Amino acid sequence: MDRKLNLVRFVSVERMMRIIGACGIETALTALASCIEADFRRWELFDKTARVASHSPGGVIELMPTSDGAHYAFKYVNGHPGNTRDGRQTVTAFGVLSDVATGYPLLLSEMTILTALRTAATSALAALHLAPPGARCMALIGNGAQSEFQALAFKALLGVDRLRLYDIDPAASARCAANLAGYGFDITLCASAEAAMQGAEIVTTATADKASATILTDNMVGAGIHINAVGGDCPGKTELHPDILRRSAIFVEYPPQTRIEGEIQQLAPDHPVTELWRVVAGQHPGRHDPRQITLFDSVGFAIEDFSALRWLAQEAQRQREYDELDLLADPDEPRDLFGMLLRAQAAVA
Repeated sequence: MDRKLNLVRFVSVERMMRIIGACGIETALTALASCIEADFRRWELFDKTARVASHSPGGVIELMPTSDGAHYAFKYVNGHPGNTRDGRQTVTAFGVLSDVATGYPLLLSEMTILTALRTAATSALAALHLAPPGARCMALIGNGAQSEFQALAFKALLGVDRLRLYDIDPAASARCAANLAGYGFDITLCASAEAAMQGAEIVTTATADKASATILTDNMVGAGIHINAVGGDCPGKTELHPDILRRSAIFVEYPPQTRIEGEIQQLAPDHPVTELWRVVAGQHPGRHDPRQITLFDSVGFAIEDFSALRWLAQEAQRQREYDELDLLADPDEPRDLFGMLLRAQAAVA
């Protein structure tokens, strides 16, 4: 029997774009959020560890592993803000989903696009539980590669239809507005972060510089707002003044990682935070006061990538959108790997 144990399903960038195109991006974001929510509800089943990071002056390269006991997944991802100067992406990624019982990989996939989707889906899922009820207006500060995904995720899950855009590069805001034309948004281009905050019920900060910055100051944040802080995702990189944090109810993915990489690296190690999975699972009320400032200190966690790969494996199979890579050695006799080499050499002699 030809078992084809050497072959592993592979989703390329081209295949990924076809999959998302066939689904529709808002449908894909909604489905991803549903998968992430389901896995957050069984959070305690997963292996959890802060990502393994290799930092350099120009950026960071990270591995993000997890397992639920049946499947194992990891993502390789970089973050290099200076890459845009020579036409490269700030963030690129690929990932693997494997069968725990055999150790064999089931799927190898691009994750640059998939990470952008899962990051936005996680943000919107958090906002479902934390944002003011009925919030429709979002300030989007930092209009780089993540901005359109965030906007569409908040539209798909919360009905956000008004955007106030600001970026230090006006061309970035103009590009974002042009890309989102036709998606049903009322878009305002703003001249400053302060202007973008006017009338906003939700604010997403998604800047890229690997630096301790103050994108939002305390006087810019009024009562009742929800802050979705996406850009601070490594040591020394922040976006919010610490006084904002002290006034906010803070929700995080995995505290041991967020205390090193997130906005809360600016606070004492014992500053109280709530794990988002507890809110999703109904163990914590989330927002409980209309005047409360809620903050999702998002740095990205491996379980979200696991969820994304789990969704992709099913969707790629449904659409038959994958290639098969000859990735694993599969000798006729499992203990005779060297013999497989000998037979291959003889075949070309």
